[in-house]
Order: sequence, then C-alpha cells, then structure tokens
Amino acid sequence: MGKIIAVTNQKGGVGKTTTAVNVSAGIGKKGKKCLLVDVDPQGNATSGVGVDKRQIKYSSYDILIEDVKAKDAVLHTEYENLDIIPSSIELAAADIQLADIEKRESRLKNSLALIKAEYDFIFIDCPPSLGLITTNALCAASTILVPIQPEYYALEGLSQLMNSVRIVKRRFNSFLDIEGVLLTMYDGRLNLTQQVVQEVKKFFPRKVFPVVIPRGVRLSEAPSFGMPIMYFDKGSKGSLAYMELAEYIISHNETVSV
Repeated sequence: MGKIIAVTNQKGGVGKTTTAVNVSAGIGKKGKKCLLVDVDPQGNATSGVGVDKRQIKYSSYDILIEDVKAKDAVLHTEYENLDIIPSSIELAAADIQLADIEKRESRLKNSLALIKAEYDFIFIDCPPSLGLITTNALCAASTILVPIQPEYYALEGLSQLMNSVRIVKRRFNSFLDIEGVLLTMYDGRLNLTQQVVQEVKKFFPRKVFPVVIPRGVRLSEAPSFGMPIMYFDKGSKGSLAYMELAEYIISHNETVSV
C-alpha cells in the first residue's frame, strides 16, 4: 500500500509526536510494516522509539538537503515492524537552506517514493510550524492526521493550517486529503471538553476519529524510556486507545482501497 500520512498541527503541545510514535508502533504491532519519518528538529519521535541521536549517521536533514537516499537513512527499531528515518538538530536551519534549492517542496516526496512500496504505512512527524519542512511533508503525503487538544485555544490556527493544506493541494499535491482529526488529552468530565468537541466536529464534518486519546501519566512517562506506550504499559488506557486507533486506520484504509 505505502500510504503516507503526515501528522501535523502548527500548535505545539497537542500530542503530535506522541501520536506519530504510538500510532506507528501500534500499526506495526498489528502486523503492518511501518516507517516513521521524523522531520521535527526537536527529534522527539526519534528518541521516543529508543534511537540514540548521537549514533545517527544520516537523518531526514541529509535527505532534504544533502541528497542522501532515504534507504540509507532508515534505521530498524527494536519494535515490531517499525523503522524510522531519524531527525537531526541540523533541521532547525533547513527551512533557510531549502529556500535556494530547486524544486524544494518535493525533496521529501521524491526521496520517499523510492522506498514507499516497502511499507504499508509511512507516518511523518512534522514540526509545529508551517514552513518548508512541513510543506515537504504535505507534498509527500496522501493524507494528514491532525491531533487536537480539546481546550479553549484548540481551533486557533486551524484555519491557517487548512489554508496551507489548500495551497499545497492547489500547487503541488492535488490528492492531499484529511485522514482524520484526533482528540488528544481527552477528559470527558469537563464541560469545556464537550463544547470543544462539538466545535471540532463542525469544523471537520465526518473527519473526527471515533477514538479519543485520554490524559494519562503513563503516556507522558513512556518517551523518557524510549518506548511506545503499548510496549511500556500495554494495559494502560493510552495504550488501548492507540491500539484501537491503529486498528481503525488499518481497517478504514483496507475498506477504501477495496
């Protein structure tokens, strides 16, 4: 299949990297071969699957800027069916460097095209911004997965994100669509949560995932051990939620592709 999904939201602190890591690992655990591409300069997805950034030879920076082939940057993780193209702090300057490169928007797309067939799913963990790195991810992706925290400012900036999606769709990637909107850090006891959920559903009709990701201490602890939640504490609410989301994405895409 080789479906590429960009996990993106320019608002920080919404569970974007947590989602990229855990949905990738969950899908791998379900038996599908998965590649996680970390293009966030912070590199949290890289450390979140136990990769030591000091031991990396090539990263997504080298793919975007130095013409290194994607296959040469792929690392196998210790988790089932999960590979990663790690990040590098050098990505912090990549937006500036990309500005002078020809066909700068399609660097990642062209590189991933050579290994796409080797995977069932490829997830791209984007930086919390709408610069050229994120544009590269949107050009490469078939769909976007948008994590949203149900709080007062949740919808702030979403119109800007969707405007960027429309621009990329019009200029570079006419097939780009929304995979789904994921409610993260969910606490159903709060009235505000219910209000925000209704607003999100109005903003994204029929695109909100039926699965929500609850708040949980174990989800917060897992990255410090370099482990996806289903390997860190498989019985936790966060683990069960991400495994349910993984199952939903797999079954939904099998239905669509039939």
